[in-house]
Amino acid sequence: MIPAPIKPIVSSNALEALDIRIGTIVQVEDVPEASRLVRLTVDFGDHRRRVIAGLKKERENPGEIQGRQALLVVNLEPRNIRGEVSEGMLFDIGSADGITPALAVPERLVPNGARAG
Repeated sequence: MIPAPIKPIVSSNALEALDIRIGTIVQVEDVPEASRLVRLTVDFGDHRRRVIAGLKKERENPGEIQGRQALLVVNLEPRNIRGEVSEGMLFDIGSADGITPALAVPERLVPNGARAG
């Protein structure tokens, strides 16, 4: 594997602007008539959100991540994707490098809603 090129340098303020939190994926559902999208319901402790993610082509069984904790960006503008509102972005590792992506997960169970960084 040849890693993707490093992106341009950003200030620490740019990184600090992102709100990255741990959430538990409590439900994984197909997005109707979408060949690669699933709707995730994610528990952040004090609230739940829907996140649309392109997992169908990356995983034989996208439902296998149900019940897992993962890192998500929670302060992106909501985005309409194929008629579904996505309220965040799931972090994965590897897709930019052309390898089968893996979830970015904590090394041990942590409270939902805990901030990364």
